[in-house]
Parts: sequence; C-alpha cells; structure tokens
Amino acid sequence: MKAITIEQPGGPEALVWTDAPDPVAGEGEVLVEVAASAVNRADVLQRQGFYDPPPGASPHPGLECSGRITAIGPGVAGWSVGDEVCALLAGGGYAQRVAVPSGQLLPVPAGLDLVTAAALPEVVATVWSNVFMVAGLRPGETLLVHGGSSGIGTMAVQLAKAVGATVAVTAGGPEKLARCKELGADILIDYREQDFVAELRAATGGAGADVILDIMGAKYLARNLDALAVNGRLAVIGLQGGVKAELNLGALLAKRAAITATSLRARPLDEKAAIIAAVREHVWPLVETGRVRPVVHATFPMAEAAEAHRVLESSAHVGKLLLTA
Repeated sequence: MKAITIEQPGGPEALVWTDAPDPVAGEGEVLVEVAASAVNRADVLQRQGFYDPPPGASPHPGLECSGRITAIGPGVAGWSVGDEVCALLAGGGYAQRVAVPSGQLLPVPAGLDLVTAAALPEVVATVWSNVFMVAGLRPGETLLVHGGSSGIGTMAVQLAKAVGATVAVTAGGPEKLARCKELGADILIDYREQDFVAELRAATGGAGADVILDIMGAKYLARNLDALAVNGRLAVIGLQGGVKAELNLGALLAKRAAITATSLRARPLDEKAAIIAAVREHVWPLVETGRVRPVVHATFPMAEAAEAHRVLESSAHVGKLLLTA
C-alpha cells in the first residue's frame, strides 16, 4: 500500500507518501480501506519527533479515519466486510489501509458522506470523554472552550449547546469568533485583544465557568483557575503553552475545584471502547439529526499531507483538515 512515512523528524517536508507494508487484521481487529483521514496537532508533534506512537501501534501518523471494512480478524462480531465506518486510531490513518480494534469503530452517521465522517472520531471522543464523562457538564452550566475555532473547539461548542449549556470561547480575531457564534457560542473573547478572565467574569455576573476545556496547559493554568466558578472543573487536553507551572492550591481549595488532564492515544483498548460506545449512544443521534455537524476547512490528497500540516501550523483554519486516500 501507500502511506505517509517519517524517515527523520522535521518540518512538513518530512512527510513522504511512499510504499509501506500492508497491515493485517489481528485478533479483535478489522482491516479498513481508508477513504479519508484528518490532521490533528498530535500528528505535527509526531512528525517533529516529540510524540511517538504507543507500543504496537502503526508507525504512520493519523489518529482517525473513515473507510470500508475489507477484512475481519478473529474474535470480531457485529461488523461485516463492506461496512462503511469511521474509527478512532492510535496511528495509521495517513495510509491506504489500517487495522482497527473493533471497539474503536463507528458506523458512518446517516446523512453524512464517507469522507466527511473522517472529521468526527478524534474530536468527538476527546470532547465527549473530557467535557461530559470526566468534567460532567450539565444543562444550565457554563463551558469555556479555548481555541473555539479549532476542530475540537467547533465540536465542543455544538455539543455543549445541544445539552443546554452556555458556551464561551476564546479565538484569535473577529472572523474566527464569528464562526464560533454561528455554531452557537454565547460569549466571544478575542484572546489577542482581551483578557479572557475579565471578559468571562463580566459576562457571567462574576461567577466564571463551571467547566473549562483547555489546550494550552502551563501558560493558562493560573488564569484558568481564576476563571473557574466555585465547584468548577478544568479539563486539560493540550500543552501548547508548556508543561510546567505553579498552582495556588489555596485558590483551588477555596473554589472546591478540580483539575484533570487526559489523552486518548495511549489509553487501554477497553477505555477507548467505552468512550466510543458512549459517543455512539449520545452523539451519533445529534449528528444524524443535524444538530451537530463536523466543520471541515479544507480537504487535501493524502500525498499532499505536508501542505495540510503547513495550514494547520499557520492556525489560519477553522475546524478540521481532511486527507483523502
């Protein structure tokens, strides 16, 4: 098959579309003929040499895909050759074929085309597991989403609105904020021009956010704590602003707040399967009725993955970037 390989860590030019060994469906796996994959920040880190695949995972980047099942491994039930699916991966999406644990498969939602379905698995699993399964966002609460115009951000806005929450977002510039508003965001904060703590408190009568979904890590830790409401929950899912910061435990205690930090890629198979099952139960009906939809900025041929990475790193996009095999 053809796949994107990374011979040496580096810039986008390190992504090379070339021949690679075909994967085989092992115990509990299916083989998927890839229609499309999507670009995530984790792929950039892997390309740069900072985020190796977990043991046993495909060496090729790509944490989600859509396609058709072409083979069924031993011990798999409920799926058939020819089924159109999308899938959460530990790697291997930037390829023509990938082996997928059956617990990480989802049917393509009714009303959605096969290529666009590749924009769903990683962002939906990330948002649902962190905002709802861990942080427990409830109707009537306020969610603050950092990077509201990103793939994860655009999905978090829609899911939070679908369950009856108020949504605040940070994004860079009026155009991105306008897109967030179109998706349902209530409180719009330009992080380049405004202080998100002050703006959020002003908009919530001083209360702050019940849940914060954070991609920045260390850089925002202290201010995120300031922005939390009493009994608030901070969910850290990214480290774009560094890994080390001081934390005022007194302020954390005073607010009776909680901080969690999670990632998906290296989780055990049973944990991923539980997240995917929850996504299928709670999110797929919203997608199929059109209340929630993937936001796709642009689509590139898989062989042009380097250009897609350049666009992602420029942060000029809104939503997801797709790669078609």
